[in-house]
Amino acid sequence: MPKYGFLVVEGPHDVEFTYRLLSPFGFQRIQFEADLDNFLKPLIPRSYPPDGDLQKRMNTPLFLRNLTHIVAVRSAIGDSRLVDTVEENMSKCDAAAFAGIGLLLDSDKLVPAAERYATVKAGLAAKGFALPDQPGAIAPGAPRLGAYVLPDNQIPGTLEDLLIESAQAAYPDLLHHATTYVDASSEDDTLEADDLADFRKPAGRIKAIVGAIASVLRPGKAVQVSIQDNRWLRGGTLAIPRIKAVQDFLAALLELA
Repeated sequence: MPKYGFLVVEGPHDVEFTYRLLSPFGFQRIQFEADLDNFLKPLIPRSYPPDGDLQKRMNTPLFLRNLTHIVAVRSAIGDSRLVDTVEENMSKCDAAAFAGIGLLLDSDKLVPAAERYATVKAGLAAKGFALPDQPGAIAPGAPRLGAYVLPDNQIPGTLEDLLIESAQAAYPDLLHHATTYVDASSEDDTLEADDLADFRKPAGRIKAIVGAIASVLRPGKAVQVSIQDNRWLRGGTLAIPRIKAVQDFLAALLELA
C-alpha cells in the first residue's frame, strides 16, 4: 500500500511549484482517473457547475505518484479558503490514513509570517487539526501535520520572491530585462489608478516581473505553465537555500526517502 499525502496551497502557481519540488523524488502526474488509487477518488469533484457557478473551473487536485507515495495537491483558490479546504477534503477520506497533511501559504499583505501562521493554526485547531507552534515545523502523528509560510517562515512575501531568486540563477539577463520593463511601465503617466491597482499591492511589482519573464518563456500562457515547463525549479535552482528549505519541509512531512 502506498503512503498518502495531502497538500493544500493557495493557487495554481503554488500547485506547480509543489510539483517541481517533488519531482526529484520521482513523482509524476497521474492523468487518468483509472490510474488513481481508489482511496483518493473521493477528492475528485463530481458536481458541475461547482457551487452553481458557471464561470468556475472544476478544482480537481493534482495527483502525483512515485514508487512509494501518492500525493494530492489541491488549490484552495485563495488564502481565505485554506482551512475550509482541509476540512472539506478530509471529510471525504480518513485523515488518519495519510502520512502527512500540509499547507503552503503566502504572507503577502505585509503581515508577519508568525501572525499569518497563527491565524491558520487557530482555524485548523477549531476543525480538529493541531499544527505545531512554529511555521515550518511538523507535528508527529497519524497524520503528520505542518504548514510553511512562504517565502521563508519569517518575512512577509510570496512564492514570487522565491521565483525571483531562481530567475537570478536560471534567467539572469531575462530577469534584468523584465525588471527594467516593469519599472518603466509603472511610470507610464498614461496609465490610470485603476490600471495599476493590482500593481500597487504589496506583491504587485514582483508578481509583474515574474509574469513578464513567463510571458517570454511561454507566450500567451499562464505563469504556472512556465513553472511546470521551464527551468525555474530544476537542477541548481533547487539548491537555493530558501527553495531547498521548502523542499526539505515537504520531504519531512511526507516521509520521503
